[in-house]
Amino acid sequence: MSAYSSDLDLNVIDTTGNGVEADVATNLLDGTVRLSVLWTQEIYLSPDDAERVADSLQRAADHGRRIAEDHSLEIDQVDIRGA
Repeated sequence: MSAYSSDLDLNVIDTTGNGVEADVATNLLDGTVRLSVLWTQEIYLSPDDAERVADSLQRAADHGRRIAEDHSLEIDQVDIRGA
């Protein structure tokens, strides 16, 4: 099972028609954000798709911050109990 959760609303495919896809995912354990280009090393996007990727990255960043904050609060609570 992966710790990463992909943005299911993002459906962006290379404009050249070769099937390359972009994927944005958030690590549910620590909040890091992963941007993947699937099946190759680069992707060519239309301006609208580039904006969709940017929006997806922003959503992932916001989600990642919330996860990191929650994780930090959990650690602080353990430190308080352990002290």
